[in-house]
Amino acid sequence: MKKFLLSAALLCSATLCFAQTRSLFNGKDFTGWHIDVPAMEKDSSTPSPFIIRNGMMVSLANPQGHVITDAVYENFRLDVEYRFPGKPGNCGVLVFASKPRMLYSMFPQSIEVQMMHQNAGDFWCIGENIEVPDMETRRGPRENWGTTEGKERRIKNLTDNSEKPLGEWNHMRIECRGNTVKVWVNGDLVNEGTNATASRGQIALQAEGSEVEFRKVDLTPLKRNRKQ
Repeated sequence: MKKFLLSAALLCSATLCFAQTRSLFNGKDFTGWHIDVPAMEKDSSTPSPFIIRNGMMVSLANPQGHVITDAVYENFRLDVEYRFPGKPGNCGVLVFASKPRMLYSMFPQSIEVQMMHQNAGDFWCIGENIEVPDMETRRGPRENWGTTEGKERRIKNLTDNSEKPLGEWNHMRIECRGNTVKVWVNGDLVNEGTNATASRGQIALQAEGSEVEFRKVDLTPLKRNRKQ
């Protein structure tokens, strides 16, 4: 009986632990992350495009690069709150990141979830692939598809009307279960891809074209669907 109770307690504890949401950003420094910016490697005096400001992680846009988690994740929900405090521009969240600087000697192999103003929720294939319904309508002619330089790597989202006005906070939710990736922007399901060629990897945020503030980067572990 004691053995049974102990087993039940351990199972319950593991279940609670599994569902626990935690922040990937401590609001103070880049503990748990590393910065990969080619220009900083070429010239050690180059300032980092990633800073901590008022308890937020901030991408200053230039020089271009990424801040990447040290840990590898699979089967998770990522909740990101972000805004463009100045002029609108480009940025993105990368999931399933692996090989550094695989594309254009800067982008890690991954699937990018676009945050570019008025395009939030697009997929960009970076050395990995993912499929959506109406693929040719949303990606272009099949013969142009690919995951490397010169190929059609963009898969358009389902709606460009889900973002908040400039200066306001947006909430992006990215749910990765097995080889499926779903994206919500401010509660709207804006993209869903299946048969991704990766199902685990690091998570990265970009410096790419415009200043972006991040006040939340929360991760919740998920169970993989049995049918996947």
